[in-house]
Amino acid sequence: MIKKLIGAVALLLACTSTFAAEGGFPLDKAPYRVNDMSSLQNGAKLFVNYCLNCHSASSMRYNKLKDIGLTDQQIKESLLFTGEKVGDMMNVAMTPKDAKQWFGTTPPDLSVIARAKSVNAGPSGSDYIYTYLRTFYRDTSRATGWNNLVFPAVGMPHALWERQGPRELTTVAMHEVEGAEGAPKTWERVTTVYDAQGFSTVKAEPVANYHGHATFDAKFKAATPAQVATYDNDIADLTAFMSWMAEPVQTFRVRLGVGVMLFLLLFFLVTWRLNASYWKHVR
Repeated sequence: MIKKLIGAVALLLACTSTFAAEGGFPLDKAPYRVNDMSSLQNGAKLFVNYCLNCHSASSMRYNKLKDIGLTDQQIKESLLFTGEKVGDMMNVAMTPKDAKQWFGTTPPDLSVIARAKSVNAGPSGSDYIYTYLRTFYRDTSRATGWNNLVFPAVGMPHALWERQGPRELTTVAMHEVEGAEGAPKTWERVTTVYDAQGFSTVKAEPVANYHGHATFDAKFKAATPAQVATYDNDIADLTAFMSWMAEPVQTFRVRLGVGVMLFLLLFFLVTWRLNASYWKHVR
């Protein structure tokens, strides 16, 4: 019974880890840079320049960025562009009414998005953000001209596409096809290629004697791999900043936890020796 329970829990954790995204696309592990000040500062710059145009971070003040090593003067010169003050919240100028009219919905606040996208015993919100921002592709069938593997049919365009550069996407999906009335189901492999402009070509072919399960694979081909590598590094910094922003005290919490554990260990050793000294004559 215990073995079955352990097996069920392991299967649940594996499924949660693999299919944490809206579309079931597996998430990449985000590099951990929350304790790297230079990464957080670069992430803050990217966030203000690319994300804060449509999304707000209404739980964060600009002056809180001093915790990642920025001075008031640096914040004023590099991150404030429309007359905000250092003590202001990181709000967007666009009103909800305008957002509804332009995009059909109000873009979500990103203050705690890294925590909101975390899955218990599964991928973290950082993994979600890191993968999501690296899996946009051109798709002319969408109103925005963009689509996303992690969030299919997303309404958000790829705001950082110029930094990433043009890419081609090839997807291969294996799925079952309903047969004629009374006939068994058959398997089909569908290969879809999205070129750098977003135009797609689809090739479907039947697969005989297939005894596996439904699969989906995706592969990007970049025009300039070096540019994509630089972009991935920037996204790692942006992800780190958004993770820090969701919980600015997380590094202090970890240090405090380590300190408490060391104190308890020391206290245990002292108590153990006192106990031995107290009872040694009784024995």
